[in-house]
Amino acid sequence: MPNKKIEALFNKQMNAEFYNSHLYLAMAGWFEGQGLPGFAQWMEVQAEEEREHAMKFYNHLKERRANILVGEVPAAPTKYKSALDAFQAAFDHEVFVSKEINKMMEAALAEKDFAAVELLRWFVTEQVEEEAQTDAVVQQLKMIGPSLGSLMYIDRHLGKRKAD
Repeated sequence: MPNKKIEALFNKQMNAEFYNSHLYLAMAGWFEGQGLPGFAQWMEVQAEEEREHAMKFYNHLKERRANILVGEVPAAPTKYKSALDAFQAAFDHEVFVSKEINKMMEAALAEKDFAAVELLRWFVTEQVEEEAQTDAVVQQLKMIGPSLGSLMYIDRHLGKRKAD
């Protein structure tokens, strides 16, 4: 059983991951409304991945017989100025999540909770990938500027993403 500090941090992050899922699903809805189904598909897959992240924390807490506190999920933004604006928001959010995971790792190491450290190692690696993926799209969108043809090309490419 984790100590109360780690338990609280894991519950907080579990709920944050549920929010992340809602955030990406809201972005998917916005992209659908913009006629960009490939961007929407990418975001839908990401939303499901974020839910899986939440369940990793849930299952860790469950397996360690800790208290599981599922809270309310706040509403996510539903409007963006452009595809770039939405993906920049996604990238910025992933940077924030990485910082939170790093804080949790610091706490787990300080508490010598090595079971928590093992789970968090996976998340540290995952966040490197999450930041790289969202940043790659941000950089592509910055390069193309207002080019509709290039935007449609990126849309088709992103639409190929499938759940792992």
